Amino acid sequence: MTNNAEKRYPKVGVAVLLFQAGKLLLIRRKGAHGSGTWATPGGHLEYGEEPAECARREAREEVGVEVGEVTFRAVTNDVFEAEDKHYITLWMSGRITDGEPSVAAEDEVAEWGWFDPSDLPQPLFL
Repeated sequence: MTNNAEKRYPKVGVAVLLFQAGKLLLIRRKGAHGSGTWATPGGHLEYGEEPAECARREAREEVGVEVGEVTFRAVTNDVFEAEDKHYITLWMSGRITDGEPSVAAEDEVAEWGWFDPSDLPQPLFL
């Protein structure tokens, strides 16, 4: 390992899977790495924040919905070679309890939509 690599650490991301009538809510990202790709709402885990609260906060900030109970689903180790970024992503699922999706973070979200899991839009975010 080089000195530069020794000082780099993975960041923690939280993604939230939101389903309604069998369809998955996805956003087309803009302004951050992965701009133009489709992804679930999500973002960085803040210092001292619980992952479930992060999932709720990101859903509220990005698509303007309130999410109730959140359940842990999986963890992935995501290396974005082109951007030289490394994330440990905590995948959560939840249910929208209030609000209808909208573009709430215009600097981060270009559009949103409900998609059949067997027919997802392309390109997908890692």
